[in-house]
Amino acid sequence: MKLAAARNWIGFGAAIAIAVTATSAGAKECFAPDARAQERAFSRAVITEGGKTLWLGGQTGTPTANFEGQTREIFSELDKNIKAVGGSGLKDMVTMTVFINDVRHGDRFTEIRKETFKDCFPASALITVSGFARPGILIEIHRGGGREVVKSILQRYQKITGRSFESSLP
Repeated sequence: MKLAAARNWIGFGAAIAIAVTATSAGAKECFAPDARAQERAFSRAVITEGGKTLWLGGQTGTPTANFEGQTREIFSELDKNIKAVGGSGLKDMVTMTVFINDVRHGDRFTEIRKETFKDCFPASALITVSGFARPGILIEIHRGGGREVVKSILQRYQKITGRSFESSLP
């Protein structure tokens, strides 16, 4: 039974990651109950309701900057872009996909994300890649979506499994 619940949880997590969502106005709940999630500054799940859909392309920094400079520039630009379309900035982020080209940057990225998001971290994937489209790029962050996407996924999950989201958490 635990294996089936774990498979459902993994499938649900993959659906959330594919949806790549962000909130606009309103509350969000971050589910990061374990030491690993806290240590690596990500939420296992983020729940929101209502809102509007926002899609943004991948964001990179200045190729001549170091890793920390590029990361901080990306967060600054994402914050500006979200605010420019009526959002509240980075605090609206629900999930992100982060690409780095050197696994050794992972810990530093986690430290910067902790500093940036404080305690309600986005759900996240950190992926190491062999390179980017432009020389000098060390990191790219992609995010987008909206709360309707999360609500729709939760409703589909409940319909398929017959269980509420809360009863499926490990």
